[in-house]
Amino acid sequence: QVQLVESGGGLVQAGGSLRVSCTASKLTFSSYDMGWFRQAPGKEREFVAAIRRFTGITYYSDSVKGRFTISRDNVNDVLYLQMNSLKSEDTAVYYCAATRPGSPAGRMSSASEYQYWGQGTQVTVSS
Repeated sequence: QVQLVESGGGLVQAGGSLRVSCTASKLTFSSYDMGWFRQAPGKEREFVAAIRRFTGITYYSDSVKGRFTISRDNVNDVLYLQMNSLKSEDTAVYYCAATRPGSPAGRMSSASEYQYWGQGTQVTVSS
């Protein structure tokens, strides 16, 4: 079945950088719009960033815009999230996701627009 496997999480100091990856298998990766979400303890899952499958157009939440960069490698079926200038409030489990068939309109910021999810990777930012 489809698998999305995140990696690259860890512990980093505030102001530092980290890159998380998501490797897809059993999925025609280039045919899916992709996104990153995160969930902090006691909070709901929230949208972080998304990227269109063909155009590479990107969308970001206001809280990460200018600090995070989403990108994709359609040859090796990998999604990335480069996180710079990390803050303690970025601490969360980060999930990658692939959208439902078709191409959602708008910023693809709703979790309901996504069909496949990874298991998540923990990112902890110490202050």
